[in-house]
Amino acid sequence: MTSAAWIKDLAVAHRGYHDMNHQVWENTLSAFARAVEAGFAIECDVQLAADSVPVIFHDHDLERLCGIKGDVREKTAAELGLLAVGGTKDKVPTLKQMLDLVAGKVPLVIEIKGRTGEGEDDGFAETVLEVLEGYRGQVALMSFDHHILRDLKRTGSPYPLGLTAMGDKPEEFFRHDEAMQLGLDFISYHYPHLPNSFITAQRAAGIPVITWTVRDANGVEHTYKYADQMTFEGFDPREASSPSQ
Repeated sequence: MTSAAWIKDLAVAHRGYHDMNHQVWENTLSAFARAVEAGFAIECDVQLAADSVPVIFHDHDLERLCGIKGDVREKTAAELGLLAVGGTKDKVPTLKQMLDLVAGKVPLVIEIKGRTGEGEDDGFAETVLEVLEGYRGQVALMSFDHHILRDLKRTGSPYPLGLTAMGDKPEEFFRHDEAMQLGLDFISYHYPHLPNSFITAQRAAGIPVITWTVRDANGVEHTYKYADQMTFEGFDPREASSPSQ
């Protein structure tokens, strides 16, 4: 296992420090630059473009963020780099572009967005690790997808690995326990499903837990009662006043 203790230190800006997609959109270089300036850790999502280049994008479909229909995996990184996000000057960035911008100034918590089809994610984990090679800065990798986590383990990832998860039922905890048997280093959990027996046991075993996605004062309070750190959006955690919706 690799220590993920540092993941507790800073609040994590969900998809960068955007403004709920008004002027600064999620998972853009502008959102990442804003997070660096504010001193927040950054959470972002990685998809695989058609030419096997990791790009920063949350959805499988392009419509919500770029206004066109189609799967992000059907376009090359160069083609995605021409698409405006939310009609702004920001284009869909590659993982490499994001790394160059952040340059180790704040920690990164990178979620790898896998697919369910047989063989669709072959080489995905290895490609992400190749892009990260030589990066000087704190990085953690996480995924909902157990096969992605297995691939990262198998390829000898030098970075802390985490399970992204949700759920409050015993059968869901069983699945989560299966993933943790891989020797994972941290967990990112949906905060409304806390507390629960799975997370209580993992924290007792020394596994750091961050939450997603906190948008109000109740979420902040709940997080620090039952977990170690939050992934947030829509407010500034540095302000003394209560977060706004």
